[in-house]
Amino acid sequence: MSGQSTQSSPTVLVPGEQSPIRSVPGNIRRPEYVGKPAPTPYKGPEVQTPETVEAMRVAGRIAARAMAEAAKAIAPGVTTDELDRVAHEYMCDHGAYPSTLGYRGFPKSLCTSVNEVICHGIPDSTVLREGDIINLDVTAYIGGVHGDNNATYLVGDPENTDEESRLLVERTRESLERAIKAVKPGRQINIIGRVIESYAKRFGYGVVRDFTGHGINSSFHSGLIVPHYDSPHATTVIQPGMTFTIEPMLTLGTYEYDMWADGWTVVTKDRKRTAQFEHTLVVTETGTEILTLP
Repeated sequence: MSGQSTQSSPTVLVPGEQSPIRSVPGNIRRPEYVGKPAPTPYKGPEVQTPETVEAMRVAGRIAARAMAEAAKAIAPGVTTDELDRVAHEYMCDHGAYPSTLGYRGFPKSLCTSVNEVICHGIPDSTVLREGDIINLDVTAYIGGVHGDNNATYLVGDPENTDEESRLLVERTRESLERAIKAVKPGRQINIIGRVIESYAKRFGYGVVRDFTGHGINSSFHSGLIVPHYDSPHATTVIQPGMTFTIEPMLTLGTYEYDMWADGWTVVTKDRKRTAQFEHTLVVTETGTEILTLP
């Protein structure tokens, strides 16, 4: 993430120091956007061929395993930059390029979002503390396609994380699972947000609106938008072979946000905690297959 906890106020983060950009072996294929200010807009179909889906299974599996490896290193006293190193090396060792590295100038190989950071935290010298929560967002590019997943973890002994935060994490994971089950061919994309928002409202949680799930394939973000609230505009009909992410972000307070000067780190406006979970999916004839399983 790009913030460091202050001793006097453990829920307020400030930017830390970033390490030099990590290198990727020259034999690993780069996404087309590396070295450019922005990716080339995707003009292909949202429904993918079986060959593309199979390649995405490989990319998704590597992304999931890289996230799991980084998660093993989560502990009080560890920096978010160290988590970036672990995920970066895992992906490179398995022939994959870390999709976030160089995407629109993002300088690191995963996103680390601590406590009140909604998404896109930049790994740096921030030291994790007992009772923090942290989201790891890892995307791998291999075989010409991307696999994207994230999850939120408790730092240290779970008993030392306040119950409100523990429940937020559990329920955010549950909201993703419910949304995945709701995906069926013939339904509109807004079924996803309807399920998430109705569940989150039971507990008075905010549902982040301006950051969404997205189509994914050979493009990191294809242009398909998957809102996590019940949007009347999300009328795209779900079809077998479509590939996209669902990644709800729920908050203990407002869904409104501020962005840090780095242009990436998004924090809740009231600085209350937030959690997120994500999978990449392919739609099947009867439901979905999760592509980001380790």
